[in-house]
Amino acid sequence: MKNLVVICILSLLSFNCSAQTDHKNDKEKSEMKPSKNEDGEWDLTVIDTQFDYFLNAVAKPINQYSESYLKSRNILLVSEWNSYYTSGKYRNIIESSIDYDPKEKYGLKFEYKLYQVFAYVNWKYGLRMNGLSGSDATRY
Repeated sequence: MKNLVVICILSLLSFNCSAQTDHKNDKEKSEMKPSKNEDGEWDLTVIDTQFDYFLNAVAKPINQYSESYLKSRNILLVSEWNSYYTSGKYRNIIESSIDYDPKEKYGLKFEYKLYQVFAYVNWKYGLRMNGLSGSDATRY
């Protein structure tokens, strides 16, 4: 299994995802795909030094969310994100789509981290997304 790093936000925020390598054309639509780690859990690796700071110092702790709440939010947020990607809106921030299956049980940690990616984009770049809850949708 190869690791594929997909640059998605101003070339600073990247997702390390496993993906099948099917390089038909480098100009084809890039896509972020969740992957499972060695323990069989879904994982999302964000490569941005400020993201870890955001998670530890700014983001609400994981215990303030339920998995079902985060899943419902992520379904909306991924749809909104992919809509922006497809339309070219915010192309200086959104450089790839997200492959997210609403029927898949990703687990609380993954759903939390994905949700915090959207909150982070709001915090760092001011990109407001309709799927963020009120307290997460404000610039900190």
